[in-house]
Amino acid sequence: MVNADIEIETLAEFDRVVARGSLSGYRIQSVNLLERTFALLSADTSAAVFLGCAMEPDASAKVRADGALVFPPIPDLPFNPYRGLLYTAEELFTGLAEGYETTPDAEAYAWFQETKSDGDVFSSMLRSIHDDAVSDALDEHLSGARVIGVMGGHAMARGGTDYRGAAELGRTLARSGLTVATGGGPGAMEAANLGAYLAPAPDEALPEALELLAKVPSFTPSVSDWARAAFTVRERWPSGGDSVGIPTWFYGHEPPNAFAGQIAKYFANATREDGLLARSNAGVVFLPGAAGTVQEVFDNATPNYYESRSEPTPMVLVGRAHWTERLPVWPLLRALASGRAMEARIALVDSVEEVPDALAAMA
Repeated sequence: MVNADIEIETLAEFDRVVARGSLSGYRIQSVNLLERTFALLSADTSAAVFLGCAMEPDASAKVRADGALVFPPIPDLPFNPYRGLLYTAEELFTGLAEGYETTPDAEAYAWFQETKSDGDVFSSMLRSIHDDAVSDALDEHLSGARVIGVMGGHAMARGGTDYRGAAELGRTLARSGLTVATGGGPGAMEAANLGAYLAPAPDEALPEALELLAKVPSFTPSVSDWARAAFTVRERWPSGGDSVGIPTWFYGHEPPNAFAGQIAKYFANATREDGLLARSNAGVVFLPGAAGTVQEVFDNATPNYYESRSEPTPMVLVGRAHWTERLPVWPLLRALASGRAMEARIALVDSVEEVPDALAAMA
């Protein structure tokens, strides 16, 4: 069996496997097994690993006696470190009607703020286990997908021309069969996820959605109002297309956006950024941004320069004036690429409308 075949992440999967009589060698991730005591007492659980699975005491004793490794659930923790699946917007924003501060997303950030510098190895271990579990779930979700990364700043306001352009780009890329992946936050990231979400809808859905969102241009001063506006759009068009958001609790002032179909949220920002870029196997589009986006340009350029992830992937920078004058990243990127394989995989364009052709030319 390959690794993905030995992971059990839902109760339905558990029932299918246990019906064959043996759980030996399987990894069961965060499945509530309180009502599966008889199955656990009957099945062979030797060499199994139970990660955060609730069990009755006699079932737990039996599987331990079989030689299984049991990592019990952690009480009073606002997140599940052993989770087997990615987050959804509905999960992270549960309780939004009472205010963002009561949501699981806000509670996880508050826990992170309390523990990130307390020197407690247990807290840091829990964060690491969580982030590794999220990476595993992300790889499973994206298996076989052609992923296009869309990077850009969080400050891009709803209702603006740039926001509209980023949304149209996300829609175009999704309709071409690519899986759009962003940093999962507000601004340009939200816009690209929004476009992908509305890709299956009629063309007129996007301008209507933009008009609804423009009533709350930013996540400041109220994350609650900002998120509720997004869910209003989702209620208007409930059958949205899939895309991925990869945000972080490291930037607690940046809430996740509600338009990514699957959300891989991390505590460690470095793990999150490297993972996002590494999984963008169809290339990365860089919309205008500030320090964070500049960092992402060169985080992506480095493995392309050394070809450490096999051949270089396309990089398209959008906004000639932004990347040559305001933040002159393009001249340095072009100088680095000169004479190397990546030279043919970088492009600078004026507008998002030029991105599909630029990507096609580098395919």
